Amino acid sequence: MIHCNLPHRGEGVKAKNEKWRTRAHIARTREGEWFVHPTPPLFPLHPSAHLHRLSHRLFAARLTKICPVSNGRKTIRHDIFFSKKNDYIRRIIHFPASPTMEKKVILLTGASSGIGYQTAEYLAKQGHRVYGAARRVELIEALAPVGVKALRLDVTSDESIEAAVAEVMRAEGRIDVLVNNAGYGSYGAVEDVPLDEARRQFEVNLFGLARLVQCVLPHMRRQQSGTIINISSMGGHFTAYFGAWYHATKYALEAFSDALRMETRPFGIRVVLIEPGAIKTPWGDIAADHLEESARDGAYAPQANAAAKALRRLYRSALLSQPTVIAKAIGRAVNARRPKTRYLVGFGAKPLVLLHTLLPTRWFDYLMTHVS
Repeated sequence: MIHCNLPHRGEGVKAKNEKWRTRAHIARTREGEWFVHPTPPLFPLHPSAHLHRLSHRLFAARLTKICPVSNGRKTIRHDIFFSKKNDYIRRIIHFPASPTMEKKVILLTGASSGIGYQTAEYLAKQGHRVYGAARRVELIEALAPVGVKALRLDVTSDESIEAAVAEVMRAEGRIDVLVNNAGYGSYGAVEDVPLDEARRQFEVNLFGLARLVQCVLPHMRRQQSGTIINISSMGGHFTAYFGAWYHATKYALEAFSDALRMETRPFGIRVVLIEPGAIKTPWGDIAADHLEESARDGAYAPQANAAAKALRRLYRSALLSQPTVIAKAIGRAVNARRPKTRYLVGFGAKPLVLLHTLLPTRWFDYLMTHVS
């Protein structure tokens, strides 16, 4: 808790939600050391103090001092001096001298490659107990030295899902975080893609995820806590050329997650969507292969082959974000006391979603069909 003392306006004004970056900055400062900030901080004050602060904002300096640890708590003092007035605001912050991150039990699907692999490694290095699940567990075993436990899981099999959840519960007694990362992209014209392939995409990208959520939720409800992180895509906001079935799964996942968040909130369970942009993984080549295979010599072949070529060129570009960008976003959601509902991250994600919002529909269609 932060206490703000205004010498000429009373005492005990309380402010909340101090930024962690301020705490991290302070934690790196030696005890007894003063450092100067060019402008006063923004934190809640008594209404009468707001006018005072704003009127002198350009003429203010902030001094910060780290005081010795007392009773296991470190004290930080901010004195804000106004050059045109002999007035100041003193802010005192108390927090634990050595805050520790809560270690959580995490079940992560699709951990054998790409985003899932990098995320499993990243979270395990933070000290969390990570169960990396995939069909090809031999690819996860390389992460054993950092503490990742490989778990065989096929998200299209109910028996495999139930067995995996039961194994984690036997070993740990709880599941704090479920990261639904398993999925793939299969592009092709609506007319060309067999419905069996379309159903498979929904089975992997949505229904398997939903079945895993159904198996984990009873345990999280008993705990009265938990976080479910669903890896969606910027493609849950707009549709790319020849991506009808893939984007349909991501649109569905966005709606599914929004409904799930409202349902589980009374039980202390949080639902988070990670919406990656273009990430440097094998995803682009896989989608391009499916696109060319589905078109072959059909009516859409010229356009499909051109789109596949552009997709490969994009995913071999140096501009794309690395999977670690998404791993860090997932890490923020895992470690946050109150994570955001959506994390839109990675190359092109925010600009394209903004363009889709602002541009007329036909203009955006033109952009999608001619970008190459």
